[in-house]
Amino acid sequence: MAASPKLLALRAKLLQAVRQIFIEQGYLEVETPVRLPSIAPEIHIEALASDEWYLQTSPELCMKRLLAAGIPKIFQLCKCFRKNERGARHLPELTLLEWYHAGIDYCSLMDECERLIRSAAERIGIGCMLHWGGETISLADQWERITLSEAFHKYAHISLSAAITADRFEEILVEQVEPNLGVQTPVFVYDYPAKLGSLARLKKKNPALAERFELYIGGIELANGFSELTDEKEQRLRFENERTAIRERGREPGPVPEKFLADLKNMPEAAGIALGFDRLVMLFSGCESIDEVVAFTPEEL
Repeated sequence: MAASPKLLALRAKLLQAVRQIFIEQGYLEVETPVRLPSIAPEIHIEALASDEWYLQTSPELCMKRLLAAGIPKIFQLCKCFRKNERGARHLPELTLLEWYHAGIDYCSLMDECERLIRSAAERIGIGCMLHWGGETISLADQWERITLSEAFHKYAHISLSAAITADRFEEILVEQVEPNLGVQTPVFVYDYPAKLGSLARLKKKNPALAERFELYIGGIELANGFSELTDEKEQRLRFENERTAIRERGREPGPVPEKFLADLKNMPEAAGIALGFDRLVMLFSGCESIDEVVAFTPEEL
């Protein structure tokens, strides 16, 4: 067994607290299929095959289809699967907390995420101070918000645009920028270049940027959120660009998720977010390895 009984009890308490918070806020807990005929193509995430289908890397597409069907506030705690992900902060089978709220944008979603984490910490007795990686991180102080461009200017040796042009964005982000983020207080990094927009809509006043953010605490990327893209033509184009990039890396992207694209026209304006629950347990418990907060690691099975 990886986690101690004490840590498993803390994990269970946190699961229960998170559920209760969402229920109190009028969210509907949903369960969507784990095994799918098609998934969103992502260059940096590889899905695990299940016969001729795939194990989900995220419940995102199915949850958005539920939004399109008229359910305005939904959340889910579920298992997701990602090939070749293993390390101190990565597992091939992980637990995600994902939620969607119709009628709000990514700024309001940042507020909602901040309230959730503060409330969860209070309910399980952690309070407003986290102790992780040799640092003391305050949840009570105002959480910082910084654009991705500003984060590169502050912490990297080259600009964001130069890093993208040199095809070194991920390398420099991980090595130079991320270790400095959220060390004293949590930080939301927002406004990603359109090229890195994923499934986020573009800013109306500046379409060169996407309404996307990531939350960092203690240098750990904890959550990824968007104002959701609801334009089927734009989403299809992004999927095709991503599929081309995947093929260039020698992988097969799989089929286009056509039923998701067909439902997208009925989806209301909304914001959604995926939060790594295992990493949240790490931060709340002070553990520096993800192995310490799960019942069993892959190697123990």
